[in-house]
Amino acid sequence: MRTICLYFQIHQPFRLKRYRFFDIGKDHFYYDDFLNKSVLRKVSEKCYLPANQLMLDLIKTYGKQFKIAFSLSGIVIEQFEQYAPEVLESFKKLAKTGCVEFLGETYSHSLAALQNTNEFEEQVKLHSNIIHKYFGQKPTVFRNTELIYSDDIGKRVADIGFKAMLTEGAKHILGWRSPNFLYTNAIEPRLKILLKNFRLSDDIAFRFSDKNWNEWPLIAEKYVKWLNAIDEKDEIVNLFMDYETFGEHQSKATGIFEFLRELPNRIFTDSDFEFKTPCEVAEQHQPVSPIHVQYPISWADEERDMSAWLGNEMQDEAYSKIYQLGDKVLQTKDENLIKIWRSLQTSDHFYYMCTKWFSDGDVHIYFNPYDTPYEAFINYMNVVSDFEIIVDKTFEKSKSIQQKSTAKSSVKKVKPKTETTVAKRSSDKAKKTAKKATNTK
Repeated sequence: MRTICLYFQIHQPFRLKRYRFFDIGKDHFYYDDFLNKSVLRKVSEKCYLPANQLMLDLIKTYGKQFKIAFSLSGIVIEQFEQYAPEVLESFKKLAKTGCVEFLGETYSHSLAALQNTNEFEEQVKLHSNIIHKYFGQKPTVFRNTELIYSDDIGKRVADIGFKAMLTEGAKHILGWRSPNFLYTNAIEPRLKILLKNFRLSDDIAFRFSDKNWNEWPLIAEKYVKWLNAIDEKDEIVNLFMDYETFGEHQSKATGIFEFLRELPNRIFTDSDFEFKTPCEVAEQHQPVSPIHVQYPISWADEERDMSAWLGNEMQDEAYSKIYQLGDKVLQTKDENLIKIWRSLQTSDHFYYMCTKWFSDGDVHIYFNPYDTPYEAFINYMNVVSDFEIIVDKTFEKSKSIQQKSTAKSSVKKVKPKTETTVAKRSSDKAKKTAKKATNTK
């Protein structure tokens, strides 16, 4: 039997409100709560709730034969808590079936793996904790933000304790090799690597409703024929995509839900494929070789690199600035400031500043609250400027309190000891004097 691994990413950022230069130093609340709630409610109704119900129906129909995996950022879980608790409950129901695996990632859906090892590890730990809290699973397979991966990042993930990791099956790292096998990290062979089959994944995620596509309309029967046409020696087809594919990117009217409902039936009746979770793939398949990735790769664009987030001077400046504040933020030990700092690390903020599409007249507009990448940069930097003021004040205050506490503690320790010692010496001297006087008598 050959394997299909279905994995879905779920994430929504905390979007920032319009924050003007004149707000700096006056307004210390940065989020657009109305927009965040309205977007999450909209996507919940169009995608998360109906898609989760469909997945639950498929599991009830096929039992342990049908298996899937999810990765939910910590930030989207927070939004479910605030704005759509029924969605969180529906994911809990899926977790209880035993047919769903929840993967690890960075809590804030951040780019910390590229910048700050300690912060990266802390976010991974925080994310694992919230997954265990709600779904009763401790993630053993890792999916980094935007599928970002390199040999060094993989080594760090292995050191944290994960046994497998997902990334993009980029052509420039595969060469002549197929993404349809299990590989290992080039530095740490214990870490298994699952590579996304981007062609078959994107046929569903991006091309499904494109009427100019020569394969439109796509139906389950046709898709399974494509699966069967894969070389018989290929062992695994990793289909990785955003969960918003179902009902949001591809609207209900396109027939995407019908396609998903019919797909398992066609696979079971017309092919030799079975469904496995990433953890099962890593356990049940043998790696064919190491995969060498010297420089970070991602899922984005033809380049499959970091340029969607760190491809221009605006992005680089914003990215550097927020991480430069890290040490000072953490030293304040202010939980609210640390939470804000981590939310400002979310990759979406830098994605909104990307000029690649804008210069080509193809602006990335999916839930983008800005008209231009320049507006995104200015808004973000205004927020960070105010945040830095608050951090500096809190840092100096906590530093002053600590210094006073240390000085006070030092006085308390020294003064009583000196007085006690003097008193004791005086007492001893008095006793000796009294004894000497008695003897003299």
